Formats: sequence, C-alpha cells, structure tokens
Amino acid sequence: MNAAEILVPGKAGEGEALVLTAPISFWGGVDPKTGRIADVRHPQHGEVISGRVLFLPGTIGSSSASAVLMELVHNGRAPAALVLHEPDAILLLGLIVAREMGWETPMAVRLERGVFETYRGSGVKVDSDGVVTVA
Repeated sequence: MNAAEILVPGKAGEGEALVLTAPISFWGGVDPKTGRIADVRHPQHGEVISGRVLFLPGTIGSSSASAVLMELVHNGRAPAALVLHEPDAILLLGLIVAREMGWETPMAVRLERGVFETYRGSGVKVDSDGVVTVA
C-alpha cells in the first residue's frame, strides 16, 4: 500500500497494472479509438491501456497529449487510473477538460518510480483518497 499524491481527482479505479518500461507519447503513441499502444518503437507496443491502472515512468511531450487522453475518456477507452512518476500538466489537462465536459474521468496520482515494479502483474486499486494497493 502506498499513499500517493492526487494530481487530478476522479473516479477511483481498479484493474490490472500496466507498468510501462519507457516513457510514451500519447500523440501517435496511443490509439484513442482502441486504447492500444500504437508506437511500434515502444517496448509495450500492442498492449491495451484501457481499463488498466497505467503506471507512467514519463511522457514524451506533445501539446496534443491532452486531446488524446480526452478522446480516450470520451470513447470509454481510458485507463482505470493513471500513476505518474512526475506530473505532466499537458497530459493531465485532458482529464480536467473531460471532467469539465461532464464525463466520468479516472483519477491521476503521483508515486515514486521506484515502487512501480511492486505492482507489475497485479490487480491494482487506486482509492479516491489516493491510496494505491494490490487488489
């Protein structure tokens, strides 16, 4: 169990952990229609982020990342929750705008990258108070 810093409040989430081993660009790196990692150079190419607790060691900047995340929310293909090592204001803006649109959004929290591996291969729950536990 780890108490995480809440970056963007949202719906508590539960799902299989997807611990990315490399940073990702949502723009061109994630298909907003399927929730699949589309970047052929990414180590987890082909994995689906939808409905999973997504552990992000970092992001590759693009001003369009927020739009892709917002599309994922709108299409029902968003992760169950996002766990970031470092906040990414542009990416998180997608959750904030989706929430302002009245859409149910997953929450985003920050944890130290060193604990990400403890969740690999597990079911994970992110509570509304930011507590991250193995489900």
